[in-house]
Amino acid sequence: MQKKTAHVKTANAPRHAMVLAGGLGQRMRPITDRIPKPLVPVCGKPLLDHSLDKLAAAGVTLAVVNVHYLADQIEAHLAGRKSPQIVISDEREKLLDTGGGVVKALPQLGDAPFFHVNSDTLWLDGVTPNFDRLAAAYDDDSMDALLLLASAADSIGYEGRGDYAMDPDGRLVRRAEREVVPFVFAGAAILSPRLFKDAPAGPFSLTRLFAQAEDEGRLHGLRLDGIWMHVGTPDAIGKAEAALLASAA
Repeated sequence: MQKKTAHVKTANAPRHAMVLAGGLGQRMRPITDRIPKPLVPVCGKPLLDHSLDKLAAAGVTLAVVNVHYLADQIEAHLAGRKSPQIVISDEREKLLDTGGGVVKALPQLGDAPFFHVNSDTLWLDGVTPNFDRLAAAYDDDSMDALLLLASAADSIGYEGRGDYAMDPDGRLVRRAEREVVPFVFAGAAILSPRLFKDAPAGPFSLTRLFAQAEDEGRLHGLRLDGIWMHVGTPDAIGKAEAALLASAA
């Protein structure tokens, strides 16, 4: 049986979350010719629901979900969900990328730090769920962003050079060109609205703000406890399903 997780609630744990679900899913074609990537099923459950169920279990009460490609399908799928409450951030006219999408949603997210998750990220938790671990580790006095990091060498479906090295105090250092580093961003984080105070208008990548926070010593990481699965292509679905089924055996 899959290892049971034990939720450890933190008093200041985020109650709001931003879920990115507006991407084109080009590497997942031909599946995404007819359905958006967040609705691609893994073990019978859409990727988006894997993320939202984890957020609900972590105590999140409201999730802002941005939509662009095949947005009607995502809105219809989410219409009946009660936990967390869903607010749609509509980007049908113009996709704002990972950074611009959050900026548009900030009025709904509020003034407190919030969970941030890519709708296509997938992992198996260890004993304590990773959203709970993020909440316990986040320190608003010293951090503008706390990223969940997976092992670049041991993750399922990932073959890249990694994204970050991590100092002993948890501060992150981004990978230099041609360098190989131990950790890859697992697509989940706690972000402070302060991170976006000087954000540009229009589409831009969150990595731009992560780099700024790194330069200021306010970008930190937490190593994922469990197994991370990079579900980026049709072939990766089978690998992820095999890992999930093995965990339940």
